[in-house]
Amino acid sequence: MSDTRTTTAARNFGDHLRTWRQRRRMSQLDLACDAEISTRHLSFIETGRSQPSREMVLNLARRLEVPLRERNIMLASAGFAPLFSERRLDDPQLAAARAAVDLVLKGHEPYPAFAVDRHWTLLAMNAAVAPLLKGASPALLAPPVNVLRLSLHPDGVAPNILNLDEWRAHIFARLTHQIDATADPGLIDLLKELRAYPAPRRPLVRLDDGPLVITPLRMSTPLGELSMISTATVFGTPLEITLSELAIEAFFPADAASGEILRTLADMNQAETGA
Repeated sequence: MSDTRTTTAARNFGDHLRTWRQRRRMSQLDLACDAEISTRHLSFIETGRSQPSREMVLNLARRLEVPLRERNIMLASAGFAPLFSERRLDDPQLAAARAAVDLVLKGHEPYPAFAVDRHWTLLAMNAAVAPLLKGASPALLAPPVNVLRLSLHPDGVAPNILNLDEWRAHIFARLTHQIDATADPGLIDLLKELRAYPAPRRPLVRLDDGPLVITPLRMSTPLGELSMISTATVFGTPLEITLSELAIEAFFPADAASGEILRTLADMNQAETGA
C-alpha cells in the first residue's frame, strides 16, 4: 500500500485524479463513460493538458466516490475554493444532526451504542456502554477516547472479550476496507498500532449453533457470557464533512440470555449513577 501522505493540495489535479481512479480500480475508459466525457478529454485532464472546470472536478470526484474531505483537496489543486464545510458536532448549525444522534443513542438503550468520527474517536455514547468498560485503564478512557484502541488494548476491554482473535480479525478487516476507500493516513497508523498489540493466547472460542453469518462480540461479564452483533449507521447524502464521516455503532443481543444481561446491567448502572 502506497503512503498517502503525499496526497496534498500541492499536487496538481491530474495527479489526484489518477490516484483516485487507480485506487477505485477503474480504467480511463470506465471513468470517462461514467462521467459522460471522452477518454481523450479525461486523459488530457490527467496529464495536465486540459484544465477542468469546477463542475468537472466535482463530477469526476462524485463518480469516484471520493470522500468530501478529499474533494476539497481536489478542488484546491484545480484552483477552486473548497465547497464542503467542516464543523464540530456541537456547532449550533449542526444542532439538528446532533439531536438526531442523541435520539438514536438514547432510543437504543438498554443496548449499547456510540458515535465515532472517521478515526474512531468517541463522540457520544449511551448509558448502556459504561458497564462494559469497567476494568479498563483510566488512561484509555481519558478523552479523546479511541474506540478501537480501547477495545483491543491489553489494558482496555480486550481481557473481557472471549473471541478476541475473531474480533481482532473483524476490526482489522473493517479498517482495511476504510483505508481502501479513503486512503486516510490516520487510519493507516491506527491499523499498524492495533496489529502490534499482543495476540490472544487463549484458544479460539466459537459459537456452537452452526456456521457464523456475522462476527459476534462475545464478552465476559459478572452476569455471565454476553454475545452481541453490531450494526453501523451513517447519515444519508451529507454535504458537510463532519456528518459524512460520522457513524453510529449499535449493538444488539445475539440471543435471549444476552438481552436479559444487557437489561440487568442497565438497571444496575442506573441504580449506581442515579441516572
